[in-house]
Amino acid sequence: MSDAEHRDPCSKIAIIREVYDSDSAHETFELELERALESGVPTIVIEPTTLGDETARWIAVGNCLHKTAVLSGFGAIVSGLIWRDSAYVCMPLGTLSLFCTGVYTASWQFDPCCKYQVEYDSGHLSRLPLQSLSSASPVVLVRRDDSKRKILHSCISLVSFSYCMWRLYQVYK
Repeated sequence: MSDAEHRDPCSKIAIIREVYDSDSAHETFELELERALESGVPTIVIEPTTLGDETARWIAVGNCLHKTAVLSGFGAIVSGLIWRDSAYVCMPLGTLSLFCTGVYTASWQFDPCCKYQVEYDSGHLSRLPLQSLSSASPVVLVRRDDSKRKILHSCISLVSFSYCMWRLYQVYK
């Protein structure tokens, strides 16, 4: 990938090519990916299998933390409404939600990779110029706006934990 592709905000796709021309090829791949992520390219194609798998796993862990925070937060609120006389069900769920949100915020929120999702939609993948790639199964990342997602899981976590603390106060007052 050329430097012009990294600097041009109009570039629609960045391809991290699997070319082993030196002993530090893997570091070069990582550097190219980092540049593409930071420049905000809408679509990134990662040919190197190892780098693609690592990136896909990193994104999957972030997605898991997000979903765990949201679902456990909802579970805390619902269980607190159902079992009003006990805080033993909602407290662990509210705490889990707050913990997952904290880990996500500390580890993923400021990482440029969190703005991307792995593309699995065959319709979208068929429109990309993937025929010129040397890899049979590249990882394709698509940039998505995640601001609503971050607001959602932060609000749900804070509301659920606050509700749980209030329920705990009500039980022991």
